[in-house]
Amino acid sequence: MNDGVNGVALAVFVFFFVLVTAMGFLAARWRKAENEHSLDEWGLGGRSFGTWVTWFLLGGDLYTAYTFVAVPAAIYAAGAAGFFAVPYTILVYPLIFTFLPRLWSVSHKHGYVTTSDFVRGRFGSKGLSLAVALTGILATMPYIALQLVGIQAVLDVMGVGGGEDTHWFVRDLPLLIAFGVLAAYTYSSGLRAPALIAFVKDTLIYLVIAVAIVYIPIKLGGFDEVFASASEAFGRTDPATGAPRGALVPDEAGQWTYATLALGSALALFMYPHSITATLSSRSREVIRRNTTILPLYSLMLGLLALLGFMAIAAGVEVDNGQLAIPQLFENMFPDWFAGVAFAAIGIGALVPAAIMSIAAANLFTRNIYKDFIKPDATPKQETQVSKAVSLLVKVGALVFVLTMDKTVAINFQLLGGIWILQTFPALVGGLFTRWFHRWALIGGWAVGMAYGTVAAYGVASPTQKHFGGSSKEIPGIGEIGYIGLTAFVLNVLVTVVLTFVMRAVKAPEGVDRTKPEDYTADVGDPGVRVELPPATADSAH
Repeated sequence: MNDGVNGVALAVFVFFFVLVTAMGFLAARWRKAENEHSLDEWGLGGRSFGTWVTWFLLGGDLYTAYTFVAVPAAIYAAGAAGFFAVPYTILVYPLIFTFLPRLWSVSHKHGYVTTSDFVRGRFGSKGLSLAVALTGILATMPYIALQLVGIQAVLDVMGVGGGEDTHWFVRDLPLLIAFGVLAAYTYSSGLRAPALIAFVKDTLIYLVIAVAIVYIPIKLGGFDEVFASASEAFGRTDPATGAPRGALVPDEAGQWTYATLALGSALALFMYPHSITATLSSRSREVIRRNTTILPLYSLMLGLLALLGFMAIAAGVEVDNGQLAIPQLFENMFPDWFAGVAFAAIGIGALVPAAIMSIAAANLFTRNIYKDFIKPDATPKQETQVSKAVSLLVKVGALVFVLTMDKTVAINFQLLGGIWILQTFPALVGGLFTRWFHRWALIGGWAVGMAYGTVAAYGVASPTQKHFGGSSKEIPGIGEIGYIGLTAFVLNVLVTVVLTFVMRAVKAPEGVDRTKPEDYTADVGDPGVRVELPPATADSAH
């Protein structure tokens, strides 16, 4: 690792950072809002984005700095088990093709801004809506923190901020500056800022991966040498565990973990509020359908990106923190100027999703906590002001998390967030296709899934942590090690089904469904699309 600051790489990094900062502020003039004091405009970009803007926005949303750093880092640390991210992003697109167009249609028909808006309108339950909103906010916070961890990893490798003996303010000042800029242009431009910056972010990432996948293996002697070095490294015993470091192919004991983690992650990905925010910003149902067919291009990129973990091993990269492996590989292998381009790709890859995530969390708070429970008569202007303020608070919370806690803790809490957000699947996706589930049963199933997932994850230890050390544990009744989130999801569904039968047997109040069958296939130009969300009434207060 560099003993001093890599001046050339830093200069290139700063150039791109200044460029996207200017774009972030100018985005307020791009597709200028008809009414800037509207949550539709600030939080959803006016629901006006076409196919390519939506594609870049969703790509910038889903393929983050955490993806760029953590996926190859997982392969660097443990081998093939880290490739689970590739099949899960392949599984997710046929899945979302079935339900995202329906969600877009009903949301545009009724003016829904969040998933909780839809759940409240579908099941007539502010309690269930609140549960979904709180889960979304809770799961998003550590995800935002990890984007800041990605920026910090790049700054560390470039030698910016000094060492551990440096005063904390000096050491963290570059991250504080990056945070301040992110907060300012998000507040000013809303979703338009990350939508515009996503073009630069994805172009840089594709460029860096295209060069890396050709240039680095040539310098290392070819892919034969890369895989041979990785195989040898994984065969060595890890002193911390007494077992081999990893494997090029998952062993039989790890196959259940691999499969359940891939499936559970696929089910969870589009439950995150930021995924839905990017989806609802598109201008038509057909835009969403087209995007589900072209988004798999990112999965191809992800597969190539994952190979960087093997290359880091072959290049002899040695780091105490695995999150530094890929930035360090870039610094070791690339000329300084192109290392700066690669670092900029990671840094901007953090800014885009962090902006979208903070907006999505703020929208949830504003629509489903502030408006539903604090100020039901809030005007559109007040909603927008509250959402802007909360987006700042969310980012401050993530920053405090990063600056005060160990980075490994941040990663494990993000894994816990995945377990939590999966528990909203029955209410959201189930509600898009059927009204059979009872609203109180859905709350009961959600509570059981959340409780089991949290307690099970708490009991998982790792060589560095006593609690929340991972996201896999023995599956009750099967005996195999599997993804905790998927086990919790199965329990959630079972409890929901059983309680639905019970609630129907005792004739518990159903709640008012404010949607109609034709709402789920509505498109732009159909009568009534994009009307305002009806105010909460006594019917929806249960």
